[in-house]
Amino acid sequence: MHGPTATADWISWPRVRAFGALAAAGYRRHSTYRQAAVAGATTNVVFGFIKVYVLLAVVAAGGAAVGYDRRQIVTFVWVAQGLLTVVLMWSWTELSERIRSGDVVTDLLRPLPPVVAYLAEDLGRAGQAVLTRFLPPVVVGALVFGLYVPGRWFTVPLFALSVLLATVCSFCCRYLVNATAYWLADARGPIVLWGVGSGVLAGLYFPLRFLPDPVAVALWVATPFPGLMQTPLDVLVERDGPALQCGLVALQAVWAALLLLACDRTQRRAERRLVLQGG
Repeated sequence: MHGPTATADWISWPRVRAFGALAAAGYRRHSTYRQAAVAGATTNVVFGFIKVYVLLAVVAAGGAAVGYDRRQIVTFVWVAQGLLTVVLMWSWTELSERIRSGDVVTDLLRPLPPVVAYLAEDLGRAGQAVLTRFLPPVVVGALVFGLYVPGRWFTVPLFALSVLLATVCSFCCRYLVNATAYWLADARGPIVLWGVGSGVLAGLYFPLRFLPDPVAVALWVATPFPGLMQTPLDVLVERDGPALQCGLVALQAVWAALLLLACDRTQRRAERRLVLQGG
């Protein structure tokens, strides 16, 4: 069984291969849910129309909304609908359920530490979601409204990196929320709070630029939430200049590193707790 240091010193070629295999397994696992993918994409498209018309009314009133023109706000909405399942801020309770049932003990026997193994599977899931849940809303938005076309050559690759970092940050937040089950036995309360707050604070329902500047800046600097949704969207629609555009992605990378470290520390403490309890 892995001891308290199970999450350390894991990088080696066999483990990198294991990481890739788990990512591929996560991709295949979620590829089997075809009907759920169709239903989910349809729902995202329906809500996309509702959101886009509300925000277009705001833009029509003043010609622009906190720096977003019509095409940028349309792109913001439709890409957000597509990213919703890629980043996946909700609907993940696997870890807490395994902790509650005791099955999490078997995770400690695997060649990769739990944090790394679950991250690999989640990245595979996100890759599959890009094809089945990201593309349909974006295509609908492009056909019906027309989307913003980036003018800087590096915007698209920077957006792809930003989405990857957003997915990692989201995974870490979900992992930490689920891991409260190590101490609470039942993590449903924290999971509900996370589900209620994350969408608002991440910029899913409306751009965080609508908030007063001190509040928006505080959210960006002091919390990882804007990096889950707002940052990738602002990068894509080129809401800011190149320097700030790159700086926001760099801030995402910092939060991703801090959150991975927090997951590592939390898992180590949980393993020590299991050992002390004789598990």
